[in-house]
Amino acid sequence: MERLHALAWDAGPTLGCLPNQPFPPLTAAEIEHAEQQLGYRLPPLLRRIYTEIGDGGFGPESGLASLKPRRVPQWHEPDWPCATTWRTRWPEWGPPASWLFLTRGGCNMQWYVSLLAVDHPVLLWDADGWEPEWGEDPHDGLRYAAPSLRHWLWTWVGGGNVWDEPLENSQTL
Repeated sequence: MERLHALAWDAGPTLGCLPNQPFPPLTAAEIEHAEQQLGYRLPPLLRRIYTEIGDGGFGPESGLASLKPRRVPQWHEPDWPCATTWRTRWPEWGPPASWLFLTRGGCNMQWYVSLLAVDHPVLLWDADGWEPEWGEDPHDGLRYAAPSLRHWLWTWVGGGNVWDEPLENSQTL
């Protein structure tokens, strides 16, 4: 956690895709409120990250989504991605409520974590990875990305590329 904290808070200026620093950590009551909104408890690792490090705005790819709606004044979009409201942006797909949005992966890709599966695997959804004309549905764009949230985050913390596993592993769910 110390290394993750250092990466989050000591990163220096960003290139515009992340806030200048993480959002402030949440209280236990704020975490409980988010869990009530989601209908699921967060994995213990995410609870620690959101209460000890910050409410998103740092991490792999475009930075972890917040659990509270946030605004970034200098950012090009009006709102920072919020995991508790994200699914309302994709009504045509409707990811299961037990999948928590983590971050965007660029273009039309999104990273999720399973809130129910053992070890909380990370999933990558490609909005362009399925063809309705071929009888596919949005779930055909879903790929297994990492065996656990811990593995996915620690890949990033260790300087690795979180894309390596999903690109090597073409297994759909």
